[in-house]
Amino acid sequence: MSIKLEDYREYLERVEPHIKDTLEASFHEAGRVMSPRGLGNYIEGARALSELGRGSELVVSYIQEMPLVAKEVGDEIIPDLVTSVMKLASMVSGGVIAALFDSLPTAANRLGDADLLRQYLALIHQLSAKAPRGLRPMLQHLDQLFDKLTLGGLRRWALWGAQAHGRDFENLAKYFSLETADSLAVLQKERRGTLFVDTQRKLNFYLRALWARDFHLRPTAGDYETREGLRPFIEFPVIYLPDAFDDYGGISGKEMYRAACAHAAAHLAYTRKAISAEALNPVQMFMIALMEDARVEHLAIRQFPGLKQLWLPLHEAALDGRDSRDPAVSFLERLAHALLDRQLETGDALIRETVAAFRKAFAARPDDNRISWDLGVTLYNKAKDRMAIPSLRVLEGIEIPYRDDNRFIWEFAERLWDQAEYVPAGERQIRRKVSVMEMVNELDCELAGDDAQEVWTLETPFYLDQEGCTINELEGKEPVSDPYHYPEWDYQVQLHRPNWATVLEKRQPSGDRELIEQILVDYKPVASRLKHIIDALQPRGLVRLRRQEDGDEIDLNAAIRAMLDIRMGEMPDPRINIRYIRKTRDLAVLVLLDLSESTNEILPGSDRAVIQLAREATTLLAWAIDGIGDPFAIHGFASDGRHDVQYYRFKDFDQLFDDQAKARLAGMRGGLSTRMGAALRHAGKFLLRQPQHKKLLLLVSDGEPADIDERDPQYLRFDTKKAVEELAATGVMSYCLTLDPEADEYVSRIFGPNRYTVVDHVQRLPERLPALFASLTS
Repeated sequence: MSIKLEDYREYLERVEPHIKDTLEASFHEAGRVMSPRGLGNYIEGARALSELGRGSELVVSYIQEMPLVAKEVGDEIIPDLVTSVMKLASMVSGGVIAALFDSLPTAANRLGDADLLRQYLALIHQLSAKAPRGLRPMLQHLDQLFDKLTLGGLRRWALWGAQAHGRDFENLAKYFSLETADSLAVLQKERRGTLFVDTQRKLNFYLRALWARDFHLRPTAGDYETREGLRPFIEFPVIYLPDAFDDYGGISGKEMYRAACAHAAAHLAYTRKAISAEALNPVQMFMIALMEDARVEHLAIRQFPGLKQLWLPLHEAALDGRDSRDPAVSFLERLAHALLDRQLETGDALIRETVAAFRKAFAARPDDNRISWDLGVTLYNKAKDRMAIPSLRVLEGIEIPYRDDNRFIWEFAERLWDQAEYVPAGERQIRRKVSVMEMVNELDCELAGDDAQEVWTLETPFYLDQEGCTINELEGKEPVSDPYHYPEWDYQVQLHRPNWATVLEKRQPSGDRELIEQILVDYKPVASRLKHIIDALQPRGLVRLRRQEDGDEIDLNAAIRAMLDIRMGEMPDPRINIRYIRKTRDLAVLVLLDLSESTNEILPGSDRAVIQLAREATTLLAWAIDGIGDPFAIHGFASDGRHDVQYYRFKDFDQLFDDQAKARLAGMRGGLSTRMGAALRHAGKFLLRQPQHKKLLLLVSDGEPADIDERDPQYLRFDTKKAVEELAATGVMSYCLTLDPEADEYVSRIFGPNRYTVVDHVQRLPERLPALFASLTS
C-alpha cells in the first residue's frame, strides 16, 4: 500500500500552518527511509502529538527528527516512541518532550540499534519518575554523555545522580548538567575504553577487505559490573558486538573489536550448515563449539595468515590467572590456545592427543563441521573420566573474550539458511535514471508514492504534446525540498549541537522581470562607471611578455640584436626571452542576501526600503559579474526558528542571468528572522561543489544574527563565527557587507578584521556592492 500526504488532507487543514509546512517538507525525506507502514505510523504520530495540547514545538521536533531516527535504526521504532512520549506527557512538560525529540537522532546514531533505543526510552521513563528535573539538562548534554558512555554506563550514571540528589533540586540539575565534581567522577568511573560506534565504520571496511562482502554489525548493551551480556553473538545475518570493549592484557579495545568481528565473520563465511544438538547435554555442546571455533579460525588463517597474529595474543594475555580458575576451565583455555598455536608446548597428554586428532581431521575434511561434533563428544568422554566437569555457568567463564556464544551454529536456532539478504534501515529505496520510452510505458502507474522502493527520474523535461507543457507544469506543484540538517555551535559548552538547525529550500513567487530591466536603465550612469571596472577585470587569456631574462622561448628579434651588439664589441642586452603568462580568473562567487523582516523597513537617510536597495544592488552586481564571466549564484535566507531556516535560490551557478533569474529576483521579499550560521553552512555546500580554486561568499545583511527561539544574543553570534571559521577551513572566504550602523560592535568578531564593510549611507548600496566585489577579486 502506498501512503500519500494527500490521504491526510483533512488533518492537515486543521493543524497550524507552521506544522503543515514542516510536515510537507519532511514527508519527502521520510518517504525515502520509511516503509509505507512506517510512513503511516509517522503521520499518525504527528496527529496524536498535535492533539496532545502541549504546543507546536514538540510536534515540529517530532516531524523533523523522525526521518533521521528511522534512517539510523529503522521505522519500526516509531510506534514505540510515540507510545513512550504519550506516557511521558503526564509526567514532564512539553519542552522536555521537545528536547527528547531533538536528542533522539544523536541517541539513535550512537546506539545504532532499535532495541538499544527502546532501552534508552525506558531509561528516560524511569528518570521521569525518579528525577524529572534532571531530564532537560541531561538531554541537552546527551552528545557529551554518549561520546564517553555506553547505554549501561549512562543508566548507572543517571540513576546514581537520581538517588544521590533526588530531593535536592538545585544539585540535581547541576549533576545532570555535568557541573558537579561527583557527576564528573561517576562519569569517569563509567567511561569505557573503546566504543562500538567510534569503530563501526572501520570494522565494516576491515571485513569487506578480507572477505569481499558486507557484514552487518550491530551493538548490544551489557552490564560491565557483572560481565553479563558482553559476549558477541550472531543472529543471522547480523553480528552483534558489545557496545564497548575495555583494554585486555595490554591489548587495545580496537584490536579486541577486530578480533571479535573477524571471528564472527569466519563463522558466517565457513559454516555451511547447522550442527545437530539432538541428544547432547549443555557441556557437550560447549566442547563441540570449542572445536568448531578452532575449525573456522584455521580456515580463516589458511586464507588470511595474518589473522593468527590477531587472535593469538588474546589467548596469551589470559595466561596470568589460569591456575587460579576452575581446573576444567583452565584446561579448556589451554586447549583452545594449543589448537590455535602449533608451536605451543604443553605437558598435558589429553591436550596433545586432542590437538593431534584435530589437525588430522582438519587436514582430511576442513569444510565438514561434523569433525567438530566428533572431536567435542570424544573430548567430553575423556575429560569426565579425568576431572569433575563443572556446570555450564562455570564453563562460560572461560577467558577467550573475543569469541561469540556460538548460538549461531546449532540447528535449534531456527535459522533460515537460505533467507533473503538482510537490508538495513535507510537502504530500501533505489533511484535510477531511465529513458523517455521506459517512462512512457510506466506512466499510467498510479500506485507509486514517495515511499516506492524504486524511483525513476528523467534528466530532461517530459513534454506533453497535447498540453504544450511539461508534466510538472501541468501538475502545478513545486518540487519538495529535502530538509538539510546542520549542527550549531554552543559557545557555553564549546561543542556542536548535532542536527540542530533545519534548512528548507523554498521558492518565493516570481515578479515582473521588467522591474530588473528598469533598474539597469535607472542606474545607467553607475553602470557606465562600472564598465571600466569590468573591462579591467576581463580575463586576458595568454599574455606575452617580451624582453625577459628568463622565459618560455627565445625572442628572435631580441636575439639578433644581441648578436649584432656582440659582433660590434658592445655589451649585449641579456633580455632575449619571451615569457607567457595565463591571465585567467579562477573564481566562484555566491551572493547571500539577508531577507529578514527588517529588510522591509526604510532606514534613516533613504527613501526606499532595504529590500528594494538590496534588489537594485544585486542586479547591478549580477550584471557586472555576468559581464566579467565569473560563475556566480544569488541566494537568500530567512528563518522562523531553528526548525525552519528558509533558503531561496534566485540564480544558481549553472543558470544564466536570464529572464527566469530576473523574474525570481524581482519577486524577492523580506520576512521572518536571521539565523545566519545555518544559512552560511548551506551556502558553503553550493560553493564547495564548484571547481574554481577561489571561492567567495558575499553576505549582504542589515543586522546581527537573531531568531525567535533564542534569547541569548551571543549564542547565534558565536555560531555564525564558528560557521565562518568552518568555511575558511574548507577554502571558502566569507565577507559581510552590512547596513547596520552599529555593526562595529559585533561584525569584526564574527567575520574577522578586513572581512567586512559597513555601509553608512544606505542610499549608496547599489554602487558600493559592485565596487566592493571588484576590490575583493581584482
